[in-house]
Amino acid sequence: MTYGAAPQGAARTFTRYVALGDSQTEGLGDGDDIRGYRGWADRLAEHLAEADPDLLYANLAVRGRLAAQVHAEQLGPALRLRPDLVTVMAGMNDLVRPGFDATEIAGCLEEMFAALTAAGAHVVTVTYPDIAKIAPLARRLLPRVLALNERIREAAARHGVTVIDTFSLAFATDARMWSVDRLHASPLGHARMAAAFAHALELPGSDDTWSVPLVPVAPRGRLRTVGTEFRWVAGFAGPWIYRRMRGRSTGDGRSAKRPDLAPVLSREGPVLSREE
Repeated sequence: MTYGAAPQGAARTFTRYVALGDSQTEGLGDGDDIRGYRGWADRLAEHLAEADPDLLYANLAVRGRLAAQVHAEQLGPALRLRPDLVTVMAGMNDLVRPGFDATEIAGCLEEMFAALTAAGAHVVTVTYPDIAKIAPLARRLLPRVLALNERIREAAARHGVTVIDTFSLAFATDARMWSVDRLHASPLGHARMAAAFAHALELPGSDDTWSVPLVPVAPRGRLRTVGTEFRWVAGFAGPWIYRRMRGRSTGDGRSAKRPDLAPVLSREGPVLSREE
């Protein structure tokens, strides 16, 4: 489901696409540190290049970044690249931090929306799914998700920003959409998200099949479920909490993987594609 203004004309093409955000936009969960990360933004860039082979693409996202950091570190460079299309996905890292303030986070997002649309870019953003259905131990965070989503919709409406509203979509919390860490989308999740953005932009060849629920699978037994939760806490939630207590982030010392606009296609074909 999408809200907000669509690009003028269903056949509109874009020539300069810039992606802003954190680890989801960087592509974690869809690749690795050896082969590199692909992710939904790379996948969307490839779809955009099918409509305009001369498309230039930059990805300024860095894992671990909070909304205020995305605003402070990525907005200025994005504006200097003079994009006509920008995707903004930020706020998930804020949701799980102490001191969460939905109004402050949405304010950072709205300042980005305002600056980017004033510069002539079409902007697309997202709301977040019910993370309690992805990680049951995060159930207490649901009010934060609802509060942030409401403010994202309101801010987007004030600036003509297109919103992909994932909260009401059942497939968005399907375990198959997420990596084993439950923090990053799986390759399937990244593919579906790219398809959602393409559909919101009315790109040629896009449709609403991205929103169709996945084929149901048999539920896990109680013992297996409990065991899975313990392994997740030990393997992912625990180390994450430990890093936060030490004031560390997985993004420390990292920079954007694609800081400058560059072609998506070469004479040999796509330059972003990696094996599934």
